[in-house]
Amino acid sequence: MLRRLTGTARVAALLGMTLVQVGILLFALPAMILTFTLGLVFLYPPAVRLVRGAAEEARSRVGAWSGIRIASPYLPEPAPPQPMADGLYRYERTLYRSPRIPAWNARWKWLSTDPATWRDLLWLVLDPLVKLALLPVLLLTPAKGLRVYGQWCVLLLSATRTSVLRGQLTHLHQSRSIAADSQAAEMRRIERDLHDGTQARLIAIGMTLGAAEELMDADPAAARTLMSKARDASAETLTELRRLIRGIHPPVLAERGLADAVRALAMDTALRVEVQVDLPHRPEPPVEAAVYFAVSELLANAARHGDARSASVDISSDGPSLRITVTDDGLGGADPEGGSGLCGIERRLAAFDGVMAINSPPGGPTTVMMVLPKVLPELWSGSLPRLPRWKAVVVALCWSLAWCPTFPQGLVAAVFKTFEIPEKSWFLALYVPEPFQWPVILLMLALGLGMYATAIAIPAKHNRDRWMAEAPRRLGLG
Repeated sequence: MLRRLTGTARVAALLGMTLVQVGILLFALPAMILTFTLGLVFLYPPAVRLVRGAAEEARSRVGAWSGIRIASPYLPEPAPPQPMADGLYRYERTLYRSPRIPAWNARWKWLSTDPATWRDLLWLVLDPLVKLALLPVLLLTPAKGLRVYGQWCVLLLSATRTSVLRGQLTHLHQSRSIAADSQAAEMRRIERDLHDGTQARLIAIGMTLGAAEELMDADPAAARTLMSKARDASAETLTELRRLIRGIHPPVLAERGLADAVRALAMDTALRVEVQVDLPHRPEPPVEAAVYFAVSELLANAARHGDARSASVDISSDGPSLRITVTDDGLGGADPEGGSGLCGIERRLAAFDGVMAINSPPGGPTTVMMVLPKVLPELWSGSLPRLPRWKAVVVALCWSLAWCPTFPQGLVAAVFKTFEIPEKSWFLALYVPEPFQWPVILLMLALGLGMYATAIAIPAKHNRDRWMAEAPRRLGLG
């Protein structure tokens, strides 16, 4: 009884939301028409926000009431324009002195070219009619009616394959730009360290050796003192070069892998660090480097900003994904916007579609979790994907029914027609008017052969995918 009352209340709320949707539609449609006819572009962003808000509310409501989860299908919001070296802002092939126009153009393109915007508008137009058609089902069986309504929302409010690919392409473009900027910044850091540190030391060594050479005959003792200073300076320079090389790519990381490199890093830090590593395989070198420097930055932040005494590092796998958790007992309050290096970690992870989550309440402790999806090799599990049920049903129907249009209604009817046998029996083509008999016979043959082709093609494509999935194991690669 309670479930039915709950379902009835949800149906009432669903129908009540129709009034809100109609109100949004009465504003959004004229606003979009005026935007593209009279150029009143200032009406377009609020109209899109209202339409998207109604669609997002429907996605949330459908997920809560029917259990059908509908992911947000919108393309990523464009990043703020960044100035170039000359201080100008570029959008496509035009340069601007102010970032306002490039930001507006990028946002306009984002709102107007996203197919999800227009699918939301179409859903908003048709949704009241669909609710009206489903009204008997919603009133008699609320639970089933809500599930059917959820399927209707999935039809227009979910992401299409094209929009998913466009979103991935946009994210890839942004990640590539971030990776390129990070690499350029790293190169500038290395250049600055070499110029300010190593180069200055080498010049000083050269000057010291030159002075020692001049004093070699006149004052051998002073020359030996200068040469001793040059030897000490060369040792310091070598130490600095090794430190710089470790900052670029630590030798232990290349030689012994991520686990031993993180353990060595934990031994060098001032904190008491417990390291747990459980990986079935070594990640690729770029992934290892990104994780190593991320952990290094987090431990340095814990000691420098969090006043931590101990920390723990856990590196594990979740299928093909790599998961890293760093916890410290510091003061907490870590903020990515605070300039503590967390933004740099996010940029490193973004090159691999990685994400970072931070839980750092005031007073601590601080927990940072990083996930890099699909960066570990997967072993063949021994099971191959099965043919989807609906495809299996289609194949079974084609095999069981294709004989009828092909042979009795096609070939046999053609023989009867060719030899003018008066018996019509149950051949449908012979009962239609004379001018249409041969077209019907050919149509039956095409239908039957098409069903046979479908019954063969669907399993063939599926088996090809199975063989591709099994190929590494057969070749001894997995």
